[in-house]
Amino acid sequence: MDKKRHHAEILLVEDNEEDAALAIRSLKQYNLVNDLVHLNDGAKALDFIFARGEYGGRDIDDTPRVILLDLKMPKVDGMQVLKMIRQDERTKLIPVVIMTSSREDRDIVESYKLGVNSYVVKPVEFENFAKAVAELGMYWLMLNQPSKK
Repeated sequence: MDKKRHHAEILLVEDNEEDAALAIRSLKQYNLVNDLVHLNDGAKALDFIFARGEYGGRDIDDTPRVILLDLKMPKVDGMQVLKMIRQDERTKLIPVVIMTSSREDRDIVESYKLGVNSYVVKPVEFENFAKAVAELGMYWLMLNQPSKK
């Protein structure tokens, strides 16, 4: 089993390859991508988080420090991923940050009802998006004190 592929401090769940590449590049500038896993749909994210499918050999207790989650994705959308994470005792304490282009009130309200830790609307401008991702990474990896379960 490839340990690197099965461990993540940051789990980036983003189907837009340009946004994912920009986020990874931003985090890389601050040396925050050593243990980053990028997945491009919600079904793969659930497999990773719950250690099933191609990630079946992964330890489910080896949770990411933060999940950066897009809402609008193929197969399983971000709202469903969040709901599944929060319903399971083993994963409900993982910090989840929604990073999306949606400013719709119903998406924001529903995300918070489901227990999201933060809801960030992606800035359209390259530099603002890069800065926002870097600040999120710094906060969740360097400043935030994770739960010890």
